[in-house]
Amino acid sequence: MTTAIRTVLITGGSRGLGRNAALALAADGADIVLTYRSQSAAADDVVAQIEALGRRAAALALDVADSSAFATFSERLELQLQAWGVERLDGLVNNAGEGHYALIADTTPASFDHLVNVHLKGPYFLTQTLLPLLADGSRILNVSSGLARFSLPGSSAYAMMKGGIEVFTRYLAKELGARGISANTLAPGAIETDFGGGRVRDDAGTNAMVASSTALGRAGKPDDIGPAVVALMSPGTHWINAQRVEASGGMFI
Repeated sequence: MTTAIRTVLITGGSRGLGRNAALALAADGADIVLTYRSQSAAADDVVAQIEALGRRAAALALDVADSSAFATFSERLELQLQAWGVERLDGLVNNAGEGHYALIADTTPASFDHLVNVHLKGPYFLTQTLLPLLADGSRILNVSSGLARFSLPGSSAYAMMKGGIEVFTRYLAKELGARGISANTLAPGAIETDFGGGRVRDDAGTNAMVASSTALGRAGKPDDIGPAVVALMSPGTHWINAQRVEASGGMFI
């Protein structure tokens, strides 16, 4: 069964979990607009793979840390939708982000402020800017982290941002419910990608720690997350609203 979600915007869709989500949604029948910050070649590759699946795709540059650029981005997005003969987005996945590893004693105000811009201010004001382009009955999915539930040294600032995103999700659901828009949070566990310098993927000790702490006995892979995104964006799960869904294989249970 293909999804009724026809056009989805995914931030940070050129790599990692965003890339996997974009391909999974496209395979399920969606057209995709993905954003990238600097890796245009990687973004173009994702577009080509989506088009090979028979769906439409476009890549637009966006730095989610720069909220002053959101109005211009919205205009570019609207032009792209018009080129496809589409008036509104059916889905928004706020995925773009970056890792940060530092103990509380070593976290600087500058790095903290940057995390706020990327993980809190960015999704908040990008979503606000895109509200006129979201169709009634559409879906919003915000990406959090297992670190908002469990605690590992060095992740305090990053995890605080993700905790804020989870609160934001509930308020989106409350305030947009009259338009039939549902909003949920997906919280991946530790996944083997290049995120955070590829620690989970490339550091054997970190990977082994994750595997030993996970009920299913291994670290997560990108292909574990894409199908979860599809499920939470599908029409059959529209009644799931304002929820945090963790996809971690049962880490630290």
